[in-house]
Amino acid sequence: MKDVEELLQKDSKTIMRSIIQRIATGPDMSKDISLEEARAGMRAILDDAVDPVQAAIFLIALRMKRETDDENKGILDGIRDKTTTVTADVDVILDLSDPYNGYNRTLPAAPFLPAVLSACGVATVSHGVETMSPKFGITHHRVLKAAGKNISLSVQQAADQISENNVGWAYVDQKAYCPALHDLTGLRTNIVKRQAITTVEVLTGPIRGKNKTHYMSGYVHKPYTRVYAMLARHADFDGGLMIRGVEGGITPSLRQSGKVFYYHDKGEEQAQDFNPEDLGIKQTVRAMPLPDELPPAPESEDVSASFDAVAVAKMAADAGIAALNGTRGSTYDALVYSAAIALWHLKKYDDIKEAANRVREVLDNGDALQHFNAAQ
Repeated sequence: MKDVEELLQKDSKTIMRSIIQRIATGPDMSKDISLEEARAGMRAILDDAVDPVQAAIFLIALRMKRETDDENKGILDGIRDKTTTVTADVDVILDLSDPYNGYNRTLPAAPFLPAVLSACGVATVSHGVETMSPKFGITHHRVLKAAGKNISLSVQQAADQISENNVGWAYVDQKAYCPALHDLTGLRTNIVKRQAITTVEVLTGPIRGKNKTHYMSGYVHKPYTRVYAMLARHADFDGGLMIRGVEGGITPSLRQSGKVFYYHDKGEEQAQDFNPEDLGIKQTVRAMPLPDELPPAPESEDVSASFDAVAVAKMAADAGIAALNGTRGSTYDALVYSAAIALWHLKKYDDIKEAANRVREVLDNGDALQHFNAAQ
């Protein structure tokens, strides 16, 4: 421990050199580093204090040897050190995050979930980026922009918007809450493969509630539920909700039973199964699929999705607006299902069926649409 303390007193280049010498020595000889060293390494990258080659080696080497819990915590702490965080004038906030690299097999309903939840009395924030490796898919940023929303709010503007009773929700972009991390987009694209940043960036929590902040995300592989719950508690989220969702998002499959893991008051996570048919949802699709014929990606984009993600985001926006207008279909059902699970987790309703009925009410009577339209 003394050696670590002495190392951390040195300059960033010396620290990074020492870290790389230990984590990048092959499958049998690579060593783990401490939380403090991982934090210092991530800070050095965000401060542009080390060469991009070293930054890439740091991220790749950690990934290849498999990040420890302390290393993930340290990288998250390094990012949070550079993140603008604002407390909104609301007691409780739900922070929901889809994968930042988006969707490339389905049209996501989740960008409209914050407006639906705010209509149900839950102040909600979502966050993300325009595009990210490796999927370069349909993101909240792109869908909300296509729906006419301002995706360039400052963190304070987003917090103020959430604090308005007739709005109650906002989207804040990584470019606003952590510009230094957003500036690594090109580096991450060149690395190609997933890095620890992909795991932890969704847990930065740029907007907090006065009393409590809850975290909601999706997962595909069960081992990640423990990792996300551990990181959520470390990032000071009072409650955590991890949904086994389509494409790793926060919407469960609409045609089969789904599982969620959750915790309250920073306690241990528990598991719960749900069946969409119990909520009156009967679909033959997991989520709204992409149309068979898609516009191709622009030739000017050498690294992108296989289709024009901007054009397809407009399709998702149109489907979301229709659902907010009460039009039944898979997007409508996805909003009902995800929102009902969130309301159940937040203990707004003991019975998830009652929660689903409340969501249908705000979709059918126009309340959710009013909350969506009231936002910038």
